[in-house]
Amino acid sequence: MARHTAVLNLAAAITARALAAKRTASVLLSLVVLTPAATPAFADTAIVNVNVIPMTEEVVQSAQTVLVAGGRIEAIGPVDELPVPETYTLVDGTDRYLIPGLGEMHAHVPPAGSGSLDRILALFAVNGVTTIRGMLGHPSHLELRGELDSGQRFGPRLVTSGPSLNGNSVTGAADGRRQVEAQHAAGYDFIKIHPGLEAREFAAIAETANALGMPFVGHVPVSVGVRGALSAGIASIEHLDGYMAAMLPKHADGAGGYGGFFGVLLADNVDIGQLEALVADTEAAGTWNVPTQTLIEQLIDATPVADLTTRTEMACMPPATVRAWADAKTQMQAERDLHAELAARAIAIRRQLIRELHARGNRLLLGSDAPQVFNVPGFSAHRELELYVAAGLTPYEALATGTRDVARFLGLETGRIEVGQLADLVLLDENPLEDIRNLTRVHGVMLGGRWHSKRVLLQKLDELCSGQE
Repeated sequence: MARHTAVLNLAAAITARALAAKRTASVLLSLVVLTPAATPAFADTAIVNVNVIPMTEEVVQSAQTVLVAGGRIEAIGPVDELPVPETYTLVDGTDRYLIPGLGEMHAHVPPAGSGSLDRILALFAVNGVTTIRGMLGHPSHLELRGELDSGQRFGPRLVTSGPSLNGNSVTGAADGRRQVEAQHAAGYDFIKIHPGLEAREFAAIAETANALGMPFVGHVPVSVGVRGALSAGIASIEHLDGYMAAMLPKHADGAGGYGGFFGVLLADNVDIGQLEALVADTEAAGTWNVPTQTLIEQLIDATPVADLTTRTEMACMPPATVRAWADAKTQMQAERDLHAELAARAIAIRRQLIRELHARGNRLLLGSDAPQVFNVPGFSAHRELELYVAAGLTPYEALATGTRDVARFLGLETGRIEVGQLADLVLLDENPLEDIRNLTRVHGVMLGGRWHSKRVLLQKLDELCSGQE
């Protein structure tokens, strides 16, 4: 179903939907309301007569029953052949589509104790995001990770980096080594790189992380450049950082100068003929990319600020946050040398890079950078996937970046609907392979084998999106 285009208050839209008791969505991105109160324990569940999109290949397996027990997929088979034990909870999958849960690979997670934590985690989950990679780590995330895995706290599976290593937090090569060793000993999953590191500091961090078998991910230091980061073994590059600068001719006017937000001001100087070799180098290095394209496009394109602030999902964020996001967009539009034609060229180059990175090695990972400017958790993952399709990927290829490929990168037993896999699943009302926007038509979510169906819509909406201050 096409996205609702009327500018509506989110609460009013959901209220109308609840009163009408319709199955069809009437709110932008079809915000799903999940079971309130305590997260349920594992329950044996049968999703019956459902169309399965397994993400092992581009196919729809119709009229299937999927049995889940102990947090894993126990059996899959034709509805008229696979018996359902009497003790199993039944979920009607008729005319619906079952996919693996989505992974948001660039999330910012508040510390435990933050007043916004549970709301942000829930917003991811209700949109079908069942795994998030926290990219601005905090010591409290180590305990939070376990709470989410066990179901003590409602939300997606958490993979976490430690506090970022950057030009302000690292005071030399020896300190960089020490911090990597400390984060490894603490049990973080990744090292996060932020800007400002000197070349020798980055080298020390990379060498130590590689020796410990701990992936390092993030921004590309200007002192190193993309090819330096690739050769050092960076596991994933965020925001396509450094690629614009890497495609500058040696003596271009913009070389070594001020590039603006992720190099967008360099777009007129880029030698697009270098893109193929750069993509080949990325493939050879085995490095993945997390584009966060929606973050960049929303900030630099010509969409009016008012159109962004009145998106219905903005009701889920505090008004002060939305105002700050509007200010950021206004300031970006006033950036020196930025104009509509340059922004359009930068967007086109980035989309071509996304398309070529996928075509060459399938090493793209879904990530939108949420909650950041106009990126409401969960909702922005859907918008990000739409941009991958706009860049030239098919809906199946885009969906793979947030399911099968996330699991491949993280080494998780998720991302595919197969017997034995962890049961992180999303039930949709429409087929996302026909239209990627159908990912917003969430009917229910299974987090680690715990099924969450639609319940009192207005109650859950009030919990997540009302009374923000």
